Amino acid sequence: MYDVVLLVEQELSQEDARRVVELHQDMPETVRYHVLVPCHNAEAGVEASISALGTADLYGTGLVDQREELAKAQEAIDSEARDCTGRSVQRLRDLGQDAVGGISHDRPIDALTATVDKVGGQEVIILTRPHIVAEFFHLDWTNSARRHLGVPVLHLLEHDPEKAKK
Repeated sequence: MYDVVLLVEQELSQEDARRVVELHQDMPETVRYHVLVPCHNAEAGVEASISALGTADLYGTGLVDQREELAKAQEAIDSEARDCTGRSVQRLRDLGQDAVGGISHDRPIDALTATVDKVGGQEVIILTRPHIVAEFFHLDWTNSARRHLGVPVLHLLEHDPEKAKK
């Protein structure tokens, strides 16, 4: 079994799934894809925003009153991430591939590293939208993964079906 971990920023399109599968079409062994979708932490995001604005003293205690609303928001975020993962996995399965998936609330590179270690990943593919500034300063997921992992890391730009129509 050849295990490939896919870190995706958003749901795999049919075109993205096809491109990923084509990369391994001549593999002599069975390929298993592990789709990993990072999931935003609503509460941490709100707290970070308030702290960044320097208003934590004014509003920080107000977060206690918002816990229920934040929990509902997190449920919605998690549900969408699970649906995104499920549809991505299904697109790979529709192409006859062995695929599983999951979401993570950890930092994307930490989650990626843990997944590669857990499944014995032999290759990583990262699919994102273009992030010019992060890539220029080598702060993007791909450069971080290359620094942390001892396996090949490939970065693909996600296929945008809307742009393809133009």
